Amino acid sequence: MDVNRTAVMRTSVGAKTLRQPAVAGRFYPANPDKLRKMVDAFMESAKVSARGKVKAVIAPHAGYAYSGPIASSAFVHFAQERNAIKRIILLGPSHRFAFDGIALSRAEVFATPCGAVTLDQPEINRVMDLTGVHFEERAHEHEHSLEVELPFLQQTLADFTVVPLVIGEASDEAVAKVIDRLWGGDETRFVISSDLSHYYDYEAACELDRFTAQNIERAAPEEITGQHACGYVPIRGFLHAAQRRRLGGQTVDLRNSGDTAGPRDQVVGYGAFVFS
Repeated sequence: MDVNRTAVMRTSVGAKTLRQPAVAGRFYPANPDKLRKMVDAFMESAKVSARGKVKAVIAPHAGYAYSGPIASSAFVHFAQERNAIKRIILLGPSHRFAFDGIALSRAEVFATPCGAVTLDQPEINRVMDLTGVHFEERAHEHEHSLEVELPFLQQTLADFTVVPLVIGEASDEAVAKVIDRLWGGDETRFVISSDLSHYYDYEAACELDRFTAQNIERAAPEEITGQHACGYVPIRGFLHAAQRRRLGGQTVDLRNSGDTAGPRDQVVGYGAFVFS
């Protein structure tokens, strides 16, 4: 028996294997109407502040009460091209399962209370031969970093597929090679899921997050470590790929949980960045 394959949360949608949401009811509402209304309210309050076609965004992945307003500041830049964007390459760190490499999923569909998102099997097949890329359901099963981005995409885009990549211990170049392989054209965009600093006091977090934002904008991946962002590995990999294409990053929102829904003695930083 293939243990790794059977680790997929197997609910059938027709003949398709589906990954059930792991954090609905905790990170965001499990009720579809409440979830859609919450996301729509965030998006209505967000403003487009970058010019040109946005190829990629960095968005946070905490509970929506904390990071939702900042995430919407990133995703609103996709709204203007809701019909043109057909594929999202979604990269995020692994929080619960330690592993080497970059994890694919054998699921065919990822579900949220807003509905189902189809995985782009042809694009997944295109990266299977790259070093470090492999199927690992345990990396996906309880991971929230990719899941929490999906309702924003579902409420923003018309019709899209997704390539979900959970990043474990991997080199910048290994991540960049996957990104290069999947770069595509205007139909393909990237979402890098990451929060910023964790559990500093408010003033220290603001200073540290400003440093991180400056190094994202100036494309200095070597300056960004686990101290600065939980998703530092996918961020660094993307910055290398973006450098090769002279793609510039811009900070469009930079706040923390002390600004949104939490106390200020220990905060988590959130940033929204766009690359165009």
